[in-house]
Amino acid sequence: MHNPATQNDCESSKQNGSARWALTSLSLAALLSSLGSSIANVGLPTLAQTFSASFQQVQWVVLAYLLAITTLIVSAGRIGDLFGRKKMLQIGITMFSIASVLCALAPTLGLLIAARMMQGLGAALMMSLAMALVGENIPKEKIGSAMGILGTVSAIGTALGPSLGGLLIAGYGWPMIFLVNAPLGIVALALTYRFLPADCLQVSRERPLFDAMGTLLLSLTLIAYALAMTLGHGHFNTINWTLLLATGLGLGLFILSQMRSTSPLIRLSMFRNSALTTGFAMSTLVTTVVMATLVVGPFYLSGVLALDAAQIGLVMASGPIVAALAGAPAGRVVDRLGSVKIIITGLIAMAIGTALLSMMPVALGVFGYILPLVILTTGYALFQAANNTAVMIHLAAQQRGVGSGLLGLSRNLGLITGASVMGMIFALGSGANDITIASPQDIEMGMKITFGMASALIVSALGLSLAGQILSRHDNVLSPEQN
Repeated sequence: MHNPATQNDCESSKQNGSARWALTSLSLAALLSSLGSSIANVGLPTLAQTFSASFQQVQWVVLAYLLAITTLIVSAGRIGDLFGRKKMLQIGITMFSIASVLCALAPTLGLLIAARMMQGLGAALMMSLAMALVGENIPKEKIGSAMGILGTVSAIGTALGPSLGGLLIAGYGWPMIFLVNAPLGIVALALTYRFLPADCLQVSRERPLFDAMGTLLLSLTLIAYALAMTLGHGHFNTINWTLLLATGLGLGLFILSQMRSTSPLIRLSMFRNSALTTGFAMSTLVTTVVMATLVVGPFYLSGVLALDAAQIGLVMASGPIVAALAGAPAGRVVDRLGSVKIIITGLIAMAIGTALLSMMPVALGVFGYILPLVILTTGYALFQAANNTAVMIHLAAQQRGVGSGLLGLSRNLGLITGASVMGMIFALGSGANDITIASPQDIEMGMKITFGMASALIVSALGLSLAGQILSRHDNVLSPEQN
């Protein structure tokens, strides 16, 4: 039984809060989580030397962070729904900041990886709840713009990470790539305390219980999938297939647990809404394609176009830079024209970009790579702002945390799948046993096949979008009474 007075207080708090400063605090949380991921990659060679470890061992500095986010992001959203999103966001920022200091002080590689897992848990809370709090603190007519800004700062964090990390390592040593997060975390924490309204938890006679069994099953299932996609470095063997089988079994057990739970982690009825289901599926497909540019691009630029490391970095940065510039305008366009039209426009642009990437670089060199990448990334910025907006406006207030967590999960699953599957397609398409010593002709063939497949994935996402629109005409928008 909900308390009307409490609901009125919530609405008053939303109207009276400083929307601009609230968005600033949420954007900084999003920036920290993306920076925490991208800044560590550049330090792997240094960490391998420092700890006398192999590349496969230090790679877990990155994988531990990604695994922690992937396995916990949905649970993080649900925890925010139950116990207060502002409070849990602040706990996430605090955990992330403390873990950053522990990373910098780690005396062994094992302790560094453990601290990175703790940092990933904090990042899961920040990523999941920042998006949910946008819907809670930003007027509905401006949610598209806010989502665009969140996309912009995430892209800035991704683009800034390698260059900032390189400068910090050169000037101060590897601990600084982690320690730099601590003062930023303190600022983010102060902003959330000052400008985010207090949590407005609706009063009920009996507080819903946290679904511990569902959380455990989902976490184990996602760990199995993530390991299946990352172990073996793109070559599937018995271990990978066993882990995929375990993933399927875990998913079945998780669904059964959610059907029987009185307070499920994910209400399966949510997926009856076509806008939500297609939104999550499209997000996974699209980020799979985006990851392909990050995995395949460096090999093509070095092996075919003969660029050095610095030149490759500049070319690869053009994608995140375009995403950063296009994010906020994309959000404003979504507010003006609606999410449906912009989702389709973004996907069409991505389809054009992937098709051109399979053809133009061979004929036009570096320009032939950058131009399609700019088209693809612009389309991605449009799609992300529109799709995030479409999902959030179809969620009832009590489901925004878990809904934004599912959006984050869909993106991370796409990144993991893209890194593994698209990398494997590239290797198979080139026909080379070792892609690092493959001939330019073999790499060109791998490039064509990979981005031909990427085009097919984007066309599939377009089909999902159109199917979702047809089905959504028969859907009823989820209401609080359904929860």
